[in-house]
Amino acid sequence: MKPTYRLNEFAKLINRSVKTLQKLDRMGKFKAHRTATNRRYYTHNQYLEYMGIAKNNTKKKFIVYYRVSSASQKNDMQSQRQAIETFCTACGLAIDEWLYDIGSGLNYKRKKFLKLMDLVEAGEVSTLIIAHKDRLVRFGFEWFQYFCEKHGTEIVI
Repeated sequence: MKPTYRLNEFAKLINRSVKTLQKLDRMGKFKAHRTATNRRYYTHNQYLEYMGIAKNNTKKKFIVYYRVSSASQKNDMQSQRQAIETFCTACGLAIDEWLYDIGSGLNYKRKKFLKLMDLVEAGEVSTLIIAHKDRLVRFGFEWFQYFCEKHGTEIVI
């Protein structure tokens, strides 16, 4: 997650023009912060505010996600969970929520996967722990990693 954004970065992020942001700042409707050299910049909290994502004061969650492709692989699901439990115990991590799916890594409509993405987008997840990259998604892991970073979530594999 990037804690601050330059004016042009923030404009791209929220799909507005630089001139619109300058105008909103002058009018006092959406005030920018200023650097020592009087340059405008915005914070991630302002991004969340603009997007309508309520910033709550609750503690961010540690979430584990694991998946298998079919019901016949339930043994693998158990071994994934045990490996992650061992890792979390060794690192002293207290897990707030365990999410798992049975379905293809190419299927982006998995129920718990969608719940996970909503939680990440809302800024409620501090750390996402997975056993392997392909347990989250089969292809395009880098995009999901970028998405998580943009919303303040660290992925631990």
